[in-house]
Amino acid sequence: MDEDRDSTAESRSCDLLLTGGAVITMDTGAQIFEPGTVAIKGDRITAVGLESDLKHLSAKRVVDCSARAVIPSFVSAHDHLFQNAARGLGEGVDFRVWLPEFMMPLAASMTRDEVRAAVTMAAVEQARSGTSAVLDHHYAGTDLETTIAVADAVESVGLRGAIGHGMGREQPYPEEEQLVRAAEAIDARPAGSKVEIWPAPGDIIYNDQDFVISAVELARSKNVGWHTHCSQYKTDADVYLAEHGTRPVIWLEKAGLLGPDAHIAHMIFLDDEEVALAGERKTGIAYCPVSHGIFGLGTMRLSDLVEAGASIGLGYDGAVAGFRNDMFEQIKLAVIIQRLQSMDPTESGPQQALTLATRGGAEFLGLEAGVLSPGILADITVVSLDGPHMTPRPAPIPAVAFAARSTDVEMTIVGGEVIFEQGSCTKIDEQSVMEEAQGRATDLIKRLDLPIEINPGRSR
Repeated sequence: MDEDRDSTAESRSCDLLLTGGAVITMDTGAQIFEPGTVAIKGDRITAVGLESDLKHLSAKRVVDCSARAVIPSFVSAHDHLFQNAARGLGEGVDFRVWLPEFMMPLAASMTRDEVRAAVTMAAVEQARSGTSAVLDHHYAGTDLETTIAVADAVESVGLRGAIGHGMGREQPYPEEEQLVRAAEAIDARPAGSKVEIWPAPGDIIYNDQDFVISAVELARSKNVGWHTHCSQYKTDADVYLAEHGTRPVIWLEKAGLLGPDAHIAHMIFLDDEEVALAGERKTGIAYCPVSHGIFGLGTMRLSDLVEAGASIGLGYDGAVAGFRNDMFEQIKLAVIIQRLQSMDPTESGPQQALTLATRGGAEFLGLEAGVLSPGILADITVVSLDGPHMTPRPAPIPAVAFAARSTDVEMTIVGGEVIFEQGSCTKIDEQSVMEEAQGRATDLIKRLDLPIEINPGRSR
């Protein structure tokens, strides 16, 4: 009898209860419990439902989430965290000038400490905006020590995810050595690590085909994903067709590289056959609406790719392009850009965009997250629904997708651990991070001696 009582008490106890809020589950039925409760024990969600149905639960800590939304945390499906050091530089510069004449020289010039400071600052900003996981494409120093430093910096803030180990023509090592270095980095952060390391050939368009195949074979031998860019610029497909006699996504299919383990950024300029192939193979695609708009790149065929079956998440794509890491901005612009392209106000919508940022991103990255459901990782964000911009208050999903901003985030939880609350990250000294990031970025920009057209108004 006593054992039964102990078992019952154990089943009713948890570590953290979030009560009284609008619990937006982001499951396939878009179920909302209001007022709702989410129970967390260890790193998992143990119960989700109406507050009235879960009053029997007890917890070590109870958080009143009245006038707040409780949602799955965001996932950034594509990023360049080191680019935080050059926030906003190159505004108004053509992408095909900006990339070779500014970004590549900057990446090649950064010291390990400059990289670490920039990555940590970006991770702090993302934690503050409700992001729990990131897929980063890192190419500013691909020696083992720098790659590990990037992964350590992300984890030090409390985020999870993967670091794409940059590979390709822009790297200073022969291809065979790049593959060896990537293998060493993966072994240091293997499959199952909180922050894994994946091979990341820079861009399908400008990499040797055999080298890309070797990078993917390495990923598959290590049971990790792989990451790249493809068809982000208007001439990319034509360049590839002229050199190889086929379009890039068609080649990826013929080479056996498409599939759920492929995580590809942008994919803007696809023809109908490429859209169908990407969807059929359940390929992961990162939609980066802010950077697409800032650089005037083009509009991804979102509806077509979703209908075809592709796995799509939203990505920040670095603070150079977007100035800030605010997933709410990405969510809103994801819809606006699609509606402008189609001139149709029914195109996309707040529920679809919020899905891309949460469940879609988690599926893209292969995480047991993105939904508020028992047994799922407790990656959760609490968003205030209070304030002038929320009064009168919209329905919960449009409120979060269209009215909220990163400053409305009150709590970010990753694997049951609170990594941001009451205006501060809990695992790291934000002020020290900011001071170091500013100092090292200032030194970097001075050392590069950038031309004024790349550096509009930046204090030096």
